[in-house]
Amino acid sequence: MLPVSIADMASARGSSRRVPDNESSIAYVQMDGLAVMKMIKHSHEESTGNMEVAQGALLGLVVENCLEITNCFPFPKHNDESMDEEEYQLAMMRRLRRVNVDHFHVGWYQSADVGNFLSLPLLESQYHYQTSIEESVVVIYDTQKSARGFLTVKAYRLTPQAIQMYKDNEFTPEALRNLKIGYESLFLEVPIVIKNSHLTNIMLSELADMIPEEEGTKFLDLGTASVLEGQLRCLMDRVDELNQEAIKFNRYQQQVIRQQQDKHRFLQKRSQENAARQAKDEPPLPEEDLNKLFRPIPVPQRLNPMIVSGQINTYSQHISQFCSQSLAKLYITQALQNAKEGKSAP
Repeated sequence: MLPVSIADMASARGSSRRVPDNESSIAYVQMDGLAVMKMIKHSHEESTGNMEVAQGALLGLVVENCLEITNCFPFPKHNDESMDEEEYQLAMMRRLRRVNVDHFHVGWYQSADVGNFLSLPLLESQYHYQTSIEESVVVIYDTQKSARGFLTVKAYRLTPQAIQMYKDNEFTPEALRNLKIGYESLFLEVPIVIKNSHLTNIMLSELADMIPEEEGTKFLDLGTASVLEGQLRCLMDRVDELNQEAIKFNRYQQQVIRQQQDKHRFLQKRSQENAARQAKDEPPLPEEDLNKLFRPIPVPQRLNPMIVSGQINTYSQHISQFCSQSLAKLYITQALQNAKEGKSAP
């Protein structure tokens, strides 16, 4: 699902400060604990209910070089046809403004599994956001990693090269090569700081003391085979998809080479015919448009293979990190087991 009516939301902000595309006015993002908890609640409800991606709007304001996110609300689901998505989002911001809550639209959030969020819809959506609201960001929340006890919230902005790529609307190999853009330079990560009030920090400290000791010491859990299996399966699917894209591009190159050979043979044949006609004092044959005889072969778009390559890189990094942590746990538990056996021996 793509966020809609971005231009209307930008106009609802009143005076939206514009900055050049090649500059970033945001040094870091500060999120209130309330906004983080609402985003986490929505993401886990969607992932456990129907396994859909959770998306919502981020509200806040810009203070110097800091983007403060103070509130958020989810986007309505597609299956609810009775609700107009554009009117819903604008009505939510109007109601928040009435109760003196920050209602400026500063971006959107989306849930992801294993941190692999890179996709065409996300790129297009963030492009529309960033060209309408310069300081907007997309916040990615990793549901799977957070469910295992590692809170993963990251904020991203499109790089100037990615914005220029979408403005040109050219995704051919030459265009991407001229922009010097790859999957590693599509997004720029912005640091996130989570801020809580003093009362909230006191409550969190009390809750930490209330957690039973056995509940907070599961750092050596070795039941990770299912997680690793899922990541490897996803990696295999992406590799197969990239292989199909490579086959398409190789087929295109073969067609181009074959067409160039046909052109060369045609020109040689025409040159021989004209030479024979000239020897007989006959006028040469009229020149023909080669583009009409040999239609240019459309160049396959390279944006999707670039995104798939980025997904493969993300899965590879996660698997490498995951295996390193699992091996470290195995060595630690082996040492503990050896020490235990040594003490129990007579």
